[in-house]
Amino acid sequence: MQQLLGEFECKMDAKGRMRLPSGLIAQLGEEKDQEFVINRGFEKCLMLYPIKVWERISSEVNQLNQYVRKNREFVRYFYRGAQQLEMDSADRILVNKRLLEWAGIDKEVILSAYNDRIELWAKERYDLLLEEEPADFAGLAEEVLGKTEDQSAGT
Repeated sequence: MQQLLGEFECKMDAKGRMRLPSGLIAQLGEEKDQEFVINRGFEKCLMLYPIKVWERISSEVNQLNQYVRKNREFVRYFYRGAQQLEMDSADRILVNKRLLEWAGIDKEVILSAYNDRIELWAKERYDLLLEEEPADFAGLAEEVLGKTEDQSAGT
């Protein structure tokens, strides 16, 4: 699967259906006719995974030792609300009302595609998230991606 990119503004109808944008569908390639899994994200958004991506991630999660309490809690929270879904003939997905309520999604939705997954955000929450961007994004990039001289010497 190729890398997914882009921000897309969408509308959710009263039944919880949303049409995936053609620009995003084109990026999905052969995945476009397949199933997805949607669940709660780590922040107040929903995560939409092509089924092959979900299977890889859930395989990692399923390797956790279930006799360790933190692992059980993580697994429980990770899978909560997860559901499989498919696009209909009009390129729409139907999202569970309970998930939509949890994420605060009503009508206006922002899809943020990156790597191999898609985040679904309530437009208001997404706009607030953008306002909270760090003032020093370059500093954050250096902290997260930059190598110190000590790290460079060891590699």
